[in-house]
Amino acid sequence: MPCLLALVALFIPRVVIVLIWLFSNWLQTAFDTLLWPILGFIFAPTVLLWYSVVVNVYGGVWSPVPIIGMVIAVLIDISPGWRRRS
Repeated sequence: MPCLLALVALFIPRVVIVLIWLFSNWLQTAFDTLLWPILGFIFAPTVLLWYSVVVNVYGGVWSPVPIIGMVIAVLIDISPGWRRRS
């Protein structure tokens, strides 16, 4: 059961990216090309989502709140790679 919960947690940002791509133009507004959303979908989905929020909600201005949010998004994206070895 915990493994299933971990898999669901890993796929939620990707599901949100697909829903945003289908039902809004946030990704088209945030990115000029399709390359960065594809790479973000594969490698860093939370960073991709937060960057699109900063561009669309904050107008692309990197004040302290968007910077703190980006740091948290990066930590979320790299956290599955950290494992405790015992």
